[in-house]
Amino acid sequence: MDTDDYQQQASTGASSGYGFRIKLVSSAPPRQIFIAYTEPNSPASAEGITRGAEIIEIDGAAVVDGDANILNAGLFPAEEGETHEFVIRDLGSNTNRTVSLTSAIVTSDPVQNEQIFNTASGNVGYMQFNTFGTRIAEQELIDAFVNFSNQGVQDLVVDLRYNGGGFLFISSQLAYMVAGDAQTSGRVFEETVWNDQHPNFNPVTGEALQPTPFYSTTSSEATAPGGVLPSLNLNRVFVLSMPGTCSASEAFINGLRGIDVEVILIGDTTCGKPYGFYPTDNCGTTYFTIQFSGENDKGFGEYADGFVPSSTDNGQDFVKGCVVEDDFNHLLGDPDEALLAAALEYQATGACPAGTSNKQAKRHAQKAYVSPESLLNSDRVQQRLFMEQSKFLEIPKELRNE
Repeated sequence: MDTDDYQQQASTGASSGYGFRIKLVSSAPPRQIFIAYTEPNSPASAEGITRGAEIIEIDGAAVVDGDANILNAGLFPAEEGETHEFVIRDLGSNTNRTVSLTSAIVTSDPVQNEQIFNTASGNVGYMQFNTFGTRIAEQELIDAFVNFSNQGVQDLVVDLRYNGGGFLFISSQLAYMVAGDAQTSGRVFEETVWNDQHPNFNPVTGEALQPTPFYSTTSSEATAPGGVLPSLNLNRVFVLSMPGTCSASEAFINGLRGIDVEVILIGDTTCGKPYGFYPTDNCGTTYFTIQFSGENDKGFGEYADGFVPSSTDNGQDFVKGCVVEDDFNHLLGDPDEALLAAALEYQATGACPAGTSNKQAKRHAQKAYVSPESLLNSDRVQQRLFMEQSKFLEIPKELRNE
């Protein structure tokens, strides 16, 4: 990836696009595409596009069976300033409308839709958390947890269904803010495991290998550098997941389970990426090569097939929870949205809602062949998917366990 583009995205969350995240229900004909969410102050939000809108046509090509090259070019513009015409059907509408979208530099808002639900068994917090992959996520998470703490939140739902990963140190901080000092002090969030040629020293930094702890303080780029993080001191957390829940999101799940904080997984099997790397620049191009794997405090890190919602919990890759399909008929944060509704019912009753499954979800096998007509058969799409499934190990020096 171009180094300037990567550094811009990592530091500010800014990248070129329309400011929407799509969900490919079917990438090969007959195709179907929904808007998963939109970013504020983006070309998409300016046109009133929200979650649940269905894309019907792009630049004259029908989504259901049109030219994949035209569709890919419109969905993933190569440059800022490209304009493409979309026919969409809004959430709750029976009619189509046409909008022109021009790609622009959009800054992501990692934490959205913070909600607090007053239930019979206490206040339940909810937040949609879209990426660990930008440093601004640190302060937004802190602000959300200060509010949750002030409001006396006793249970928490973290919506990671579209969170493909990012910085490991932010994943560790989030886990600390959930569990608090008593449960995390002296415990390992993630042990970094290299190959047998590097048993003692990190070959990238030259430093002695030491585990990543549960970070309890802020980095130098937070509003209050070096400050103590807020925490809820919870012994369980609800995580909303889908196959796009990846990397640092999975490290968050694995790290908490390593110290016996109960994770209730609502949705579908996660992507399966217990690996990471240091982004490395070479002459203006940044390379990402698989370099290490991660294990929790119990020494578990074998979840390459993902974490699986299940009626049984084996302490490893099977996680207690409910299998629920993604719901594009409601906005995220709506208590009637299927995954959030299931979490709230489980919080109240201790069981999956009627009509959902507590049977083991299917694992997501990788396909060796992608049809030429598939919307995944595109270099731009592949790069976008890769950047959404990255776990950057980069840890600020002031947070390193030295």
